[in-house]
Amino acid sequence: MSWHTRVEPDVSTVRELTRAAFGRDFEVEYLDKLHSEPACWLPDLLLVATTPDDHPVAYSLLSRCHVDDIPILSLGPVAVLPQYQQQGAGSATVNAALATARLRDEPAVVVLGHADYYPRFGFRQATEFGIHHPEHDGPNLMALSLNGRAVPHGLLTYSVT
Repeated sequence: MSWHTRVEPDVSTVRELTRAAFGRDFEVEYLDKLHSEPACWLPDLLLVATTPDDHPVAYSLLSRCHVDDIPILSLGPVAVLPQYQQQGAGSATVNAALATARLRDEPAVVVLGHADYYPRFGFRQATEFGIHHPEHDGPNLMALSLNGRAVPHGLLTYSVT
């Protein structure tokens, strides 16, 4: 299937996708916390994949976090409706979000996710870059340099936990 991607201004659409994809309130509550924090919510970095008839089926969100005092991006959540999983919709949104971040001249992005999924986009273990988090050091915390620049190193902090 061919996926169209677009910036999604409608948070209610993203909330519905989140609830359908995860089936739990934790992810929706986290999304709401991100949305309520203007310093980390970046509306032009919320990308959805749609079917050709414009039905939203997946999204990726990049928000603001910091390595020491240097602002970088955090990828997540990424959600795909169950019936569209493993069909490329999630990958389409991740690729669109990363392309948009590069156009914004962002230096780097981190993700706390599946270590077998994100390397396909170029992510490597965050510790390879010298990025650490007191609760998440390990293979599922990954980082990616955007535009080939050095990734800042130090303590990773999120605006919302």
